Amino acid sequence: MRWLSFRHNGVDSYGFIGDDGLVVDAGKGSKFTTLRSAIAHRDYEGLSTDRDTQTPRYELEAIEYLPPITNPDKILCVGLNYKAHQEETGRGGEANPTVFVRFAEVQVGHKGNMVRPSESNTLDYEGEIAMVIGRRGRRIMKEDFLDYVFGFSCYNDGSVREYQRHTSQFTAGKNFMNTGGFGPWIMTPDEIGDLNGMELKTHLNGKLMQHAVSSDLVFGFAELVAYCSTFVELVPGDIIVTGTPGGVGAARNPPVFMDEGDVVSISVDPIGTLENQVVTG
Repeated sequence: MRWLSFRHNGVDSYGFIGDDGLVVDAGKGSKFTTLRSAIAHRDYEGLSTDRDTQTPRYELEAIEYLPPITNPDKILCVGLNYKAHQEETGRGGEANPTVFVRFAEVQVGHKGNMVRPSESNTLDYEGEIAMVIGRRGRRIMKEDFLDYVFGFSCYNDGSVREYQRHTSQFTAGKNFMNTGGFGPWIMTPDEIGDLNGMELKTHLNGKLMQHAVSSDLVFGFAELVAYCSTFVELVPGDIIVTGTPGGVGAARNPPVFMDEGDVVSISVDPIGTLENQVVTG
C-alpha cells in the first residue's frame, strides 16, 4: 500500500491510495489524527479500499501533499553511504555509518517549494531512499529489521553546502527551513518486493544527475536499523534517510547549485517520484 499525509479543503489528514487511484481518507473519523499515531497503534492493519464505501475519496489533484510523516520523533540521516559519493567527496570509508539529524519542521512535501536561503547560494540536491519505522525497538538484530519497518519513501536531503562546511559538524547546512523534500508517500515493503533492487534517480530541470540502486548502499537497510537502534530507541514514524549516491552538485566541475525556478525530482522505482520547485527566501 501507499500511505500519505495530505491537506484537503484546509483540513490535515492521512490515508492511502486505493485500487482506483483515489486517496482514501483513513483519518476521517479516526481517533488517530496523524499517520504516525495510526502506525504506532497498528490502526492501518486490515484496511482496504472497500472497507467502507462512505469513507471520503479524493482525486490526487484535489489534495496538498504533506510530508508523509508530519511529526516524526526522529529523523536520522546517513552520510557517505555510497562508494561513488565517498570518492567524489574524498570522505567516508569508516567502519560504521555516519549519522546526523534533521528536524521535522524543515521538511516539505511533494510539490511543495524548497527554499534556497538568502544567506547562501549553495543549495544542493541529494536524492535518497527514506526508511520509515513502524514498531518500537532497541538493539534490533539485523535479521529482524524488517519487522520494524513500515515502509520506504523518496527523500531530498537538500544541503546548504557553505554552512555544512563551516565546521566539522554539519548540522546547520542540513537544517535550513524547507530544504528536506519528503514524499509523495510511503510504500510498504510487500508492495516493493526486492528491497535491494530499488532504483534511485535524481533529475534537475529534466537532466539526470544521480543514478544508483539500493544494493549499492555501503551500509544496507538492515545494518542501519541495527546500528541506529543501538544508541537510541526507534519508535513508529521515525525516519532513517539512507544516503545519497554520487553526482551531487557540489562535486561537479563547475559546481551545480539550485536556484529560483529550478525543478528537482527524486524517483525511486517502484515507489514513485518526489518533485519540488526551488524558490528563494
